[in-house]
Amino acid sequence: MKPICDTILDAIGDTPMVRINTITKGLVSATVLAKIETFNPGNSIKDRMAVKMIEDAERAGLLKPGGTIIEGTSGNTGMGLAIAAVVKGYKCIFTTTDKQSKEKVDALKAFGAEVIVCPTNVDPEDPRSYYSVSSRLVEQTPNSWKANQYDNLSNSAAHYEQTGPEIWEQTGGRITHLVVGVGTGGTATGAGRYLKEQNPAIKVWGIDTYGSVFKKYKEAGVFDKHEIYPYITEGIGEDFLPKNVDFSIIDHFEKVTDKDAAIMTRRIAREEGIFAGNSAGSAMAGLLQLRDRFDERDLVVVIFSDHGSRYLGKMFDDDWMREKGFLEGSGMTARDLVAAGVSGELCSIESNEPVEHAVVLMSEHDFSQISITREKRLVGSLNEARLYAELVRSPAVKREPVESIMLPAFPFVDISTPVDLLSTMITPENPAVLVRDFKTEKTFIITRSDLIRVL
Repeated sequence: MKPICDTILDAIGDTPMVRINTITKGLVSATVLAKIETFNPGNSIKDRMAVKMIEDAERAGLLKPGGTIIEGTSGNTGMGLAIAAVVKGYKCIFTTTDKQSKEKVDALKAFGAEVIVCPTNVDPEDPRSYYSVSSRLVEQTPNSWKANQYDNLSNSAAHYEQTGPEIWEQTGGRITHLVVGVGTGGTATGAGRYLKEQNPAIKVWGIDTYGSVFKKYKEAGVFDKHEIYPYITEGIGEDFLPKNVDFSIIDHFEKVTDKDAAIMTRRIAREEGIFAGNSAGSAMAGLLQLRDRFDERDLVVVIFSDHGSRYLGKMFDDDWMREKGFLEGSGMTARDLVAAGVSGELCSIESNEPVEHAVVLMSEHDFSQISITREKRLVGSLNEARLYAELVRSPAVKREPVESIMLPAFPFVDISTPVDLLSTMITPENPAVLVRDFKTEKTFIITRSDLIRVL
């Protein structure tokens, strides 16, 4: 037991390891243990690296008394930074994305932080992205410091110094596999490096999500923007390569769908009594996908990075789960439409192509709408009503890039989504839905006319 702590920061670390009993029973022959990072003061593993980054910046003279900490964060790193800022007397300004749960944003505000919400589906270089906004704030704010969790190597150093040694000690050096969701890469790289130094045979398996670039980059050495598209899972995956992700440490990446991650997040609470967050659901779902690679001699440690309370309005809300098509229902699904040939594969045009090329493409294939990409990443859409209105307004627009008249991108759903849910997503403002088959890595488009044919 820890002695009396001088501040809440002294309570960080030494989190418990808990055996997984029900979810893996009869499926995984190995012993599976969860490292429960929700026991940290900010209820997440990010407390460890937040304090490390601040204290390293103080020593380097980058963060001075009374200064302002600025960071782009999905919530958990912000929480760790905000707690440390309260203790150490700093101000905080955080940028985050509109994908993050309201609970995460409200939690940051509870510690006195200012939070700026930015759009998710833009490139990191886009001036509206939460990366770009945070960098701009640093330039505009006197006596400020950006933590930069993605490229600040104090992140992975914290897990090399703390998380890795704790896991080694708690397992008595018996660990054979570390399974962890990869976002900034700090945990997988830092803890993984320490564990491999103790035993080079230990495997580090990173859990990735569909819509992220990590897996393909690891396996093919290719940064493929075609891999990037919107996803729901929080805390893992990226559309760029953070410096804290050391691909030589991570032996394998396993992708998990949004649906499988969400369902498993709920199962962890209901079957193991552990209230953990979305990335824990991803990690456990990924572990089950990899179950054939384990035997009874293996000891697998899975990182449960944050707390379920931050997802009460999402994965733990039945209405939200139904809205996303994650709760199983009866009747026809998008997969049935694809199999019957009702839905066609997605056709798109690059955003810098002239509008007249879109006219030709839509006419030749008799499309009423198409998707628009930028370097193969989905960024928008165009339908015939919009196209007609713009051409009538100004015929010269046909020589302008198609991005000048594009509409927001069509929503993405899993191929198992029920048709009755799809029908509620298609509106006059949103005439189509994109359906992703993660197994074949194909994307299909379902339009209003497609649904009329089957309803």
